[in-house]
Amino acid sequence: MGHSAVSKAKIITGDYGYVLEDVPHFSDYISNLPTYPNPLQDHPAYSVVKQYFVDADDTIPQKVIAHKNGPRGIHFRRGGARQKVYFRSDEVHACIVTCGGLCPGLNTVIREIVCGLYHMYGVKKVIGIEGGYKGFYSRNTMLLDPKVVNDIHKRGGTILGTSRGGHDTKKIVDSIQDRGINQVYIIGGDGTQKGSAVIYEEIARRGLKVVVAGIPKTIDNDIPVIDRSFGFDTAVEEAQRAINAAHVEAESIENGIGVVKLMGRYSGFIAMHATLGSRDVDCCLIPESPFYLEGAGGLFEFVERRLKENGHMVIVIAEGAGQDLFSQSMKSVDRDASGNKLLQDVGLWISQKIKDHFAKQNKMSINLKYIDPTYMIRAVPSNASDNVYCTLLAQSAVHGAMAGYTGFTVGLVNGRHTYIPFNRITEKQHKVVITDRMWARLLSSTNQPSFLSTKDMVQDEKDESSCDVVDVVDDSVNIETSF
Repeated sequence: MGHSAVSKAKIITGDYGYVLEDVPHFSDYISNLPTYPNPLQDHPAYSVVKQYFVDADDTIPQKVIAHKNGPRGIHFRRGGARQKVYFRSDEVHACIVTCGGLCPGLNTVIREIVCGLYHMYGVKKVIGIEGGYKGFYSRNTMLLDPKVVNDIHKRGGTILGTSRGGHDTKKIVDSIQDRGINQVYIIGGDGTQKGSAVIYEEIARRGLKVVVAGIPKTIDNDIPVIDRSFGFDTAVEEAQRAINAAHVEAESIENGIGVVKLMGRYSGFIAMHATLGSRDVDCCLIPESPFYLEGAGGLFEFVERRLKENGHMVIVIAEGAGQDLFSQSMKSVDRDASGNKLLQDVGLWISQKIKDHFAKQNKMSINLKYIDPTYMIRAVPSNASDNVYCTLLAQSAVHGAMAGYTGFTVGLVNGRHTYIPFNRITEKQHKVVITDRMWARLLSSTNQPSFLSTKDMVQDEKDESSCDVVDVVDDSVNIETSF
C-alpha cells in the first residue's frame, strides 16, 4: 500500500474563487479498495427518505454572507451518508475514547455513536477505551452495545472516564493495530484534536485502513469554524441558575454584590451568553476585553456608581479575565497535563479587591457573595437541545467513517453538518470579538463601560481581520479542478 505526504492540507480550487478545504480519504493513500452499497438504502426507517444520501460534490460555505462580485470563498465537505461505503458491517471494529475535561453531552455522543453503528450499519464490535489517550496502552476496554449505553445520556460525565495528557502516538497506534481496530472516534477539545491529527498521520504513514474521526468538545465554545460546540447551550442554561442566585443574594441586602465566576479560559462566550440571557447582570468581564480597577472609568468607580443607583449589583467574570492584573509574584507558569496554563482564581481575587477597596475608602459598607458553579455545570447531563445536537454530530461522524473519510472532525457550519480538517480547528481559538454586534448588545444590556481604549479597539479589529486570512499555498497540496 502506498501513501502520500499526509500532513499537507488537501485544497481543491474552482471557478469564481471557490476553495474546498477537503478532508483525507482512504483513496488518498490506499489504492484499489472495494466499495459496498450503503445498508441504509434497505433500512426501513431511511429507505423511504427522499435524497437521504449526500451528493459527493456537496460542500458547505464557511461564510454565508456574499458580495455581488466577491469570491465564493472557503467551503467544507458536507457531512452525511454516502451511497457507497468502504466497510462491510461485519469487518468494522470501532473504538471510542473521551479525553480532557468534563462537558455536558459526552455520554450522549458515546451513546449515539454506538447506536448509530449498530442500528444504521449493523456493526456489532464497538469498544470503549477507558481513561483517555493513555487507556489505549495502560487501561482496560469496555464492550459497548445499545443495551449498555441505553440510558447513559441521562447522566453527566463520561462512562469511559477521561484524563489529560497521556498521548504517546506510537503506543496508541500500536494498540490500535494490535487490537484490529479500524474506526477510532475521539471526543475532546483542541488539544485532543491535535493529538487526533498526529494519530491519523501515523496511521496513514503505516498505510492502515483505519478511520480517525474527531468530535470536538469544549464547554467554552472556543473551537473555530464551527457554529458551536456541544454542551455550550447546557452550560449557559446552568450558568443562569448561579446568576439568579447571586442576584437574589445581592438584592436582598443593602449594597449587595454578587460575583459569579464562569468557565472561559481564553474565550468569554459562556459569560457573554449567560449575561444576555439573564438580564440581571450589571457587569460582564471576559478575557477578550481588558479592564482596569482604579481611576476614572475603572471597575471600582463603576461598582460604586451602580450601588448608589440600584443598591445592589451582579458581576459575572470568566475565569480567564483579568489575568494580566495579577501581580508578577502571583502569576503561575505551571501547566496541566494538556498543556493549559494554570490560571489564578480571578473570582476570589476580584472579590477580595472589591472588599479591600470599599474598606479602604470607608464611604460605603458592602456585602459581597461569591459563587463558583464551574464543577456543577461541567457535571450535569446535557439539555434537550444539546442532546439533539450530540446525536447529529455522532451520526455524522459514523457516516463519514463508513464512507472512508478520515483525519476529520465533525461540526456544524452555518447550520449544516460538515467534515473539517483537523488543522482548521486547532490552528487558533474562537474568541469573542469585542468590536462586534453581540458584544455591543451586551454592553447595551448591562450599561457597563467598555473599559476599552482606542488602541484596544484598533488591535481587536486587526485580530478579527487576521482570523479571515487562510494561507492555501504553504504546506498544502493544490488540486486544480472546475465546478
